[in-house]
Amino acid sequence: MSLYRRIGEEVARRADALWSVASTLHADPETAFAEHRAAALLSGELEGAGFEVRREVAGLPTAFTARSGRGRPVVAFPLEYDALPGLGHACGHNLIAAAGLGAALVLDAVRDGGEGTVLAVGTPAEEGGGGKALEVEAGVFDGVDAALMFHPGVYDWVRAPLTAQEQYRVAFRGRAAHPTGNPTEGIDALAALIELFNVVSSLGRRLPQGSHAQGIITHGGTATNIVPEYAEGRFGLRALTTAALDELAGQLRTAAEGVARATGTTVTVERAGVRYEHFRDSSALSERFAGHLDRAGIALTAPAPGVYLGSSDIGNVSGRVPAIHPFVAIMGAGGSDHTPEFAEAAASQRARRVLLAVVEALACTAADVLGDAGLRGLAWAELRQAGG
Repeated sequence: MSLYRRIGEEVARRADALWSVASTLHADPETAFAEHRAAALLSGELEGAGFEVRREVAGLPTAFTARSGRGRPVVAFPLEYDALPGLGHACGHNLIAAAGLGAALVLDAVRDGGEGTVLAVGTPAEEGGGGKALEVEAGVFDGVDAALMFHPGVYDWVRAPLTAQEQYRVAFRGRAAHPTGNPTEGIDALAALIELFNVVSSLGRRLPQGSHAQGIITHGGTATNIVPEYAEGRFGLRALTTAALDELAGQLRTAAEGVARATGTTVTVERAGVRYEHFRDSSALSERFAGHLDRAGIALTAPAPGVYLGSSDIGNVSGRVPAIHPFVAIMGAGGSDHTPEFAEAAASQRARRVLLAVVEALACTAADVLGDAGLRGLAWAELRQAGG
C-alpha cells in the first residue's frame, strides 16, 4: 500500500477525534499568551501518542514542542491556538491547531519509525504577541528542514501574501502651562503629535504598494485647561518586505525628530512589541501541498495581484526555514476573517471537510520532505536565493 494511501486511511480513522479537538478549542477561546487549556489539550494529545513533549519553551508559559524520531531531516508543524478578544476563533486558529496536530499524529503513525523527526511546535500569541518570532530567537526552529502550516480563509491560495509589520510608540514631551494664564510658557506636546500625524499622512500618499502607516493617539493630555506636556501615539507600519519596513521605520523616526525640533519638544521613538517579517514562500513545498490537496477537490491558485492579507509571525520562521502558509477557504470570498461570521464558519461542516483534507495534504507533504533529499535541497536553495 502506498504511503499516501496509508496517510489517507489514517486521517479517516482519526477524523472524529481531530474535529473534536477543533470544536473544543472553538468553544473555549483563549487570547494571546493565556492559552493554557489549549496548550494542555494539544500537548497532552501528542504526549499520549508517544511524542516527547517539552512545555514552556522559549520562556513562554503556553508554548511547547512535541518530538517523535531523531536526527535530520526535521519537519515541523506550527500550531496556532490563540483567539481574538471578543471574537473568539474568528481567525480560525482552532483549525490551524487541529490540522498541525493531526498531520503530526498521522505522519508519525504511518511512517513506522523511519529516519528523521516529526516536530509539532505550539506557537502562542500569533495575534500580536509574536510567539513564533520569540521562538525563532530562542532557537526552537534551529535544525528544522521545513515548517508546514495552513490558514483558513476566504480564498483558496497556494501561498500567503503576508507583509512585514511592526508598531512604534512615539512620545513627545513639552511644558505644561495654563492656556490663558501663561500661554507663552507652554510647549504643546499634543500639537507636536498632531503635526506628526500630518507628516505621516503626507508620507502615506507616496508610499509604494503594500506599505502603509496608521496611527492612533494613546495619550493626549489630562485637561482642556492645561497645555499638554506629554502626548503619545502608536503607529502601525507595514511594508512588502522586511527591508522596506526598516526603511519606513526610519522615515517615521526622521519625521518625529523633525517635528520635535520645529516645535521645541523632545521625542522618543521606540518599537512597541515584536516585529513580524514578511513571508517567504517555499514554492517547491507549496506546489507539493497544492498537488496533494487537489486530490480532495480543492484547487489552489496564485494570490490575486495587489491583495495583501495582513501579517503573521510565520514570516519570521520563513526567513530561516523553508515554509508554507497556504490559505484554504472555509467561507465565500465576500466574507472576511476577524468577524463573527468567520468565527461561525470555523465551526461549520465546511470547516470540518477542509480540516481533514488539509491534514492529509500536510502529512503527505511532510512525508515528501522526509523522504526526498532533492526536494529538501530545492527548498533550501530557494530560501537562500530569497535572502533567507
